[in-house]
Amino acid sequence: MDKIDEIEEELILIRITGEDRPGLTASLMTILARYDVTVLDIGQADIHSTLSLGILIRVDEENSGRVMKDMLFKASELGVIIRFFPITKDEYENWVSMQGKNRYILTLLGRKLSARQIEAVTHVIAEQGLNIDSIRRLSGRISIADPKKNVRACIEFSVRGTPKDRAAMQAELLKLSSQMEMDCSFQLDNMYRRMRRLICFDMDSTLIQTEVIDELAMRAGVGDKVKEITERAMRGEIDFKESFTERVALLKGLDSSVMRDIAEHLPITEGVDRLMYVLKRYGYKIAILSGGFTYFGEYLQKKYGIDYVYANELEIDEEGKLTGRYVGEIVDGRRKAELLKLIAQVEKVDIAQTIAVGDGANDLPMLSEAGLGIAFHAKPRVVANAKQSINTIGLDGVLYFLGFKDSYLDEKGRC
Repeated sequence: MDKIDEIEEELILIRITGEDRPGLTASLMTILARYDVTVLDIGQADIHSTLSLGILIRVDEENSGRVMKDMLFKASELGVIIRFFPITKDEYENWVSMQGKNRYILTLLGRKLSARQIEAVTHVIAEQGLNIDSIRRLSGRISIADPKKNVRACIEFSVRGTPKDRAAMQAELLKLSSQMEMDCSFQLDNMYRRMRRLICFDMDSTLIQTEVIDELAMRAGVGDKVKEITERAMRGEIDFKESFTERVALLKGLDSSVMRDIAEHLPITEGVDRLMYVLKRYGYKIAILSGGFTYFGEYLQKKYGIDYVYANELEIDEEGKLTGRYVGEIVDGRRKAELLKLIAQVEKVDIAQTIAVGDGANDLPMLSEAGLGIAFHAKPRVVANAKQSINTIGLDGVLYFLGFKDSYLDEKGRC
């Protein structure tokens, strides 16, 4: 094809706004097709039945006047407003050159989102020299007349360019998140982001709202002792293996039958049912990599159809009592990261296509190893070291970081 400069043609940006209706875009494209117009770019958004449509065309100079006249008549007939803007060849080439720049996705979510929160995030984007290409709402609309419990709001920004200082940008987004009751995720928009295939979860305080070892300790009458050790370990103040051995030893003599009752009354984290349904529906492989216990992981495995469970095995004597010891290798932070890589190899999944979600210091190795590591309602040290975090809504917030829209899901998926 000849270069644009060598052809007597015009570049025209057409902007159409007004009330949307079925067939509107088709009617306008019929006119462009009649004059064999080349469409260089097109984009459309619809907000509460209000249309905003942009079309960048290349048209012969002899037909440009006819195209604009016919489009104006059709716009009048359809009751919409149409505007024409000439685009220079230099402006167009500058736009083309932008295609080679990095593209990122910034996801903003919370129970609700206000202008203040959006203002703060967009200022960060601007200060980093990034340009917003598009904005879309991933969450469903919230009813004002009948507000639902556990509402959630999510907006996704597609931005282009290279951050001046990505580390400083991440730090600023983290600061804003803690100050303004929202969560921000900043990801490179590449093919791996659209093709995540394996997701690995911590169990205690992630899939369930408790630490099972604390539940067992309460039944054994050593709750306060074990809870204090657990909290120190999760904050990263003491070695996980050492703390784990100490806590298990305190359970000696507990009847193993109590595990069934605890499992049947596990407090499932908000959003887990919805998240698991969607992940299974879309073909994700799901694993539990837990510093907790296999018995409870397998209970959740049966409940949700989870593919892999790796956790710690409690030793039980012939009388059905816990011995205060464990069987096999401890699943600590290092082991979690190893297992994530192993499962990825078995499933023939690139590590960049993996996701890890956890809350404790022993989850940091797998969060760092995964293509997308998400700290969920995590301890301050974990949030500070994880690239992504969710602190304002339930575990189904992970779906927004993967780009899912509520409208993709059926009624069961919205539960």
